Amino acid sequence: MATLLLADHHEDTLGDATAKALTAAVQIGTPVHILVAGKSPKGAAEQAAKLEGVEKVLVASGDHYAHGLAEPFTALIIGLMDGYDALVSSSSTTGKNILPRVAAKLDVMQVSDISKVEAPDTFERPVYAGNALQIVKCSEPKKIVTVRTAAFQATGEGGSAAVEEISAAEDPGLSSFVGEELTKSDRPELGSAKIVVSGGRAMGSAEKFKEVIEPLADQLGAAIGASRAAVDSGYAPNDQQVGQTGKVVAPELYVALGISGAIQHLAGMKDSKVIVAINKDEEAPIFQVADYGLVADLFTAVPELREELAKAGK
Repeated sequence: MATLLLADHHEDTLGDATAKALTAAVQIGTPVHILVAGKSPKGAAEQAAKLEGVEKVLVASGDHYAHGLAEPFTALIIGLMDGYDALVSSSSTTGKNILPRVAAKLDVMQVSDISKVEAPDTFERPVYAGNALQIVKCSEPKKIVTVRTAAFQATGEGGSAAVEEISAAEDPGLSSFVGEELTKSDRPELGSAKIVVSGGRAMGSAEKFKEVIEPLADQLGAAIGASRAAVDSGYAPNDQQVGQTGKVVAPELYVALGISGAIQHLAGMKDSKVIVAINKDEEAPIFQVADYGLVADLFTAVPELREELAKAGK
């Protein structure tokens, strides 16, 4: 069953989510071809060609692919789908924007946010904020699937796929890019970071959030996350929100500071390899998923933790 994988990339850099979605794509069906579309995505295409298990990389260049608009991408993908049985993407902003439109145009049902491939037509996906797992069997002639990349290991390099330039589809002209405001940070990107330090409403203010979270994150080389309560209270920006309505992360280490552990937050981080929680409420739900829990005042415990890290050379 031939599978087309839509790449996540930033023109010259292939996103980590692509390598993880590739793991799922190979399990759904081979051969796997990766579609890299952008203004000038040559660098990302070359990186995609090195991933193991990829037979071919298709490259489409054009100004109308520069910002991930659903309409021009859909026109391009629809023109390719006769040769494929499945279309796969990560559950990123790009995938969530484009694949539903492709599914509607093909008049098929989409299977969203899968966490496991049971068979080429059968998938596991979380429901009820991750409190239950649903097994879905898709009988559609074309499988349209988005992947929860936190549940899959990234495919390694070692491939040497052919890179093929394809013609750009005509821009339908149904939407246009107006502008964007990008957050710049020297810290790791939240969705792919190996270590995440998150703060909750117990921080008390944006100033305290910055004073406590940022130094520890810098010491650990970590990305910064936040609970929805912290974001709603104005302590942290929206792009740092972890949870069902934020970003789903699965770092090697997740440090939760002053986070009670509401269901919606747990849905976004419970697949982390090691979870460390500090909260003064011993009944906090976060301790049910934590590998290491400390019942303490975070404003006392975090400075002590930083001192011990400094002694260890961090």
